[in-house]
Amino acid sequence: MIKELVHDPIFLGQKSETATIMDLQTAKDLLDTLTAHKDTCVGMAANMIGVKKRIICFDNGGIFMTMFNPEILESSQVYETEESCLSLLGEPRRTKRYKKIKVQYQTADFKVHIKPFEGWTAQIIQHEIDHCNGVLI
Repeated sequence: MIKELVHDPIFLGQKSETATIMDLQTAKDLLDTLTAHKDTCVGMAANMIGVKKRIICFDNGGIFMTMFNPEILESSQVYETEESCLSLLGEPRRTKRYKKIKVQYQTADFKVHIKPFEGWTAQIIQHEIDHCNGVLI
């Protein structure tokens, strides 16, 4: 189900809780909401639809991917960039990102995976994990 976006910086600034198998519907709602906004958005975290759980969905080279409880294990090659966010009003903001990251996450069956990402996809993942950690750009 497509959900309304949250714009409250106090809510968005809170850390999200660990996702469990009970949060599969939230993941589906998050993916539905991202798909509805795909013309202007490449990633979303569950707190953007009002649920403080560690779930992110993002465009992974043209295919949407969902991660439960993502954590960045390694990062390298820092750079500065500008980003926007559907939850934050106003102009793009400057931030630092890493060109290469290694992420540990769970899939919908809650099996743990570790995978490297780089470039644009890595940037999207970092932005969404920041949301999970209550960090706003």
